[in-house]
Amino acid sequence: MERLKLLPGIGEKSAQRIAFHLLKEPLEDVLSLAEAIRGLREGVVVCSRCGDVTKESPCAICTDPRREASVVCVVEEPADLLQVERTGAYQGRYHVLMGSLSPLRGVGPEDLRIEDLLRRVEEEGVREVILATNPNADGDATALYLARLLKPKGVRVSRIAQGLPVGGALEYADEVTLARAMEGRREM
Repeated sequence: MERLKLLPGIGEKSAQRIAFHLLKEPLEDVLSLAEAIRGLREGVVVCSRCGDVTKESPCAICTDPRREASVVCVVEEPADLLQVERTGAYQGRYHVLMGSLSPLRGVGPEDLRIEDLLRRVEEEGVREVILATNPNADGDATALYLARLLKPKGVRVSRIAQGLPVGGALEYADEVTLARAMEGRREM
């Protein structure tokens, strides 16, 4: 239970439930789960080009000739890449920063994969960089910093739209979200 509590989102009660569940499961199923966890750590590498976690490097997205190589979507973490991929709306390549700028947490440009991004823009003929960092102070600071570095290179720099979620109601939106929705409006 102590080890399970170290996982994100797992508190004492959840750890207890999981532990007792594992005790009830057939030994083969528990060992299969343990082997899957081991395989996760031993069978996963970081893509040498985009920084995603993958089974091989370069990854399947970076080597897919059907993907638009001149457009790169910059995300903070591999989980963000997965979310964008799930939409099916983007067919370009990616670049994972492995975090965001955060002076309060001691994370500076040298701690992220920014130099790799700049090198890719120059070497791979990238025409557009889409900044898909999180809509918070650190993500906004990171996007602004990257835009300042990328624009002098003659590349188009865009930022994903921000605003109200689908199915949301205006009365429940905070002022910042509503303001961003107004700024990001588009003609119909």
